[in-house]
Amino acid sequence: MTLLSSTPPFVDLQWIREHPQAGSVVLADVRWYLDGSSGRDAYESGHLPGAVFVDLDRWLSGPASRQHGRNPLPIPAVFAAGMSASGIGDGDVVVAYDDAAGVIAARLVWMLRRMGHPAAVLDGGMAAYDGALETAAPVIQPRAFAERPWPADLLAGIDETVEDGAVVMDARNRDRYEGRQDPIDPRPGHIPGAVNVPCRGNLEPDGRLAQPQQLRENFRKAGIESADGVISYCGSGVTACHNLLVMEHVGLGLGRLFVGGWSQYGHASHLPIETNRPVSLGEARE
Repeated sequence: MTLLSSTPPFVDLQWIREHPQAGSVVLADVRWYLDGSSGRDAYESGHLPGAVFVDLDRWLSGPASRQHGRNPLPIPAVFAAGMSASGIGDGDVVVAYDDAAGVIAARLVWMLRRMGHPAAVLDGGMAAYDGALETAAPVIQPRAFAERPWPADLLAGIDETVEDGAVVMDARNRDRYEGRQDPIDPRPGHIPGAVNVPCRGNLEPDGRLAQPQQLRENFRKAGIESADGVISYCGSGVTACHNLLVMEHVGLGLGRLFVGGWSQYGHASHLPIETNRPVSLGEARE
């Protein structure tokens, strides 16, 4: 069994304690906020003991633009440099967390796993940790992290989202999906034909993942019983990664990421949008 295959997409603190790995475990704090608040400031105010801070804007995203979206993937050389500078090496297992129950940290974990690197989201995020937090940052020694290309077969371009037969999944909250409001992107609504599986619907009230049976049922209700052919998107390719990791977690497969998300699609004025909420058969009878 390889180190990657022995590392599930989601782990808890007990798993970390009970599963010695071939390499060291690096805790990565990936706090990031849509309103522009500083994740680093949050990290410096208190983080899990020994955790390093991974800057989503600097290391997990390329330059923002209307043509490519708010958080496109960085070039592999930038990602590799960022992992090295963060003290993450090729032999390490990364467990990433945030203060949003993992829906932000999922971006780093998806990027690492799709490059063949062992990584997992800490189930429940910071709220799952009941010990004292640290404010001092650890001394980081740069580590060797190999540069690898992004897997083209697990990415989808904007034109593929509107192809006939495309199975497109929107991870945003329902109000943004329906077009009732959008605090940051133009043209409120969603990609025509997309189904809505809000990533936060993967979570229990305490922030931990729902049981696998319930997670599979959430996807089934949206018409998804396999990740084959599924394209996941959100505002800018961050929380969409959570849905992809959850599908992997419950055995549905890997799916593909449309990393540009609504921040790219919404600016493409030549492409159609939908704002009407689809009506289910049950609702039609009411």
